[in-house]
Amino acid sequence: MAPLRLGSVAPNFSAETTSGPIDFHEFIGDSWAVLFSHPADFTPVCTTELGEVAKLEPQFSKRNVKVIGLSTNDLADHSKWVDDINEVNNVSLAFPIIADKDREVATLYDMLDSVEHDASNVVNGIPFTVRSVFVIDPAKKIRLILTYPASCGRNFDEILRAIDSLQLSDRQPIATPANWQPGEDVIVHVSVPTDKAKEIFPEVKEALPYLRFATLPADEQVQNN
Repeated sequence: MAPLRLGSVAPNFSAETTSGPIDFHEFIGDSWAVLFSHPADFTPVCTTELGEVAKLEPQFSKRNVKVIGLSTNDLADHSKWVDDINEVNNVSLAFPIIADKDREVATLYDMLDSVEHDASNVVNGIPFTVRSVFVIDPAKKIRLILTYPASCGRNFDEILRAIDSLQLSDRQPIATPANWQPGEDVIVHVSVPTDKAKEIFPEVKEALPYLRFATLPADEQVQNN
């Protein structure tokens, strides 16, 4: 199978989850999706991550994004673990978590760790997953891929920021600069002539011939705020 890249169609699969059986593409529907993996249930970093996503789920929903986790335990373990997650993080986790005990989805999405990278994440020759993130759009195309080691918890505020950038660049001919936050100036896409940019954006500032900053239209300033 060819490696998954930005622009690849996200492989479809059927799986058991804490919310019942799913067909992944049907689950996504007309929404965006974030698929994110966890090495195992009852692990400390994962417990904090899932709690954080439960807190942020309204922010994902506001952006028409469905979140779905994955861990390499069965549904019985998932159910007990969700109780821990809710108690420690003071949340009520409602999004599905895939039970990938046989690592079929983890293999499909190339999420598995290796002895060469982290021997502690491979037990009795069986690899656990790294902390993978796939952002997928309504056309089922992969738009962003992040991979963290098991030892490093993810920054989900950054994932939201990246989704804001992706969705904005779908609506407007722009790119976003380093450390951009929603509402700040953007960069005019290189394909747009400056004269045309001045028709699209309220203000265009030319720092260099190839670097032009623009203020977003008022209706874009309030998106997701």
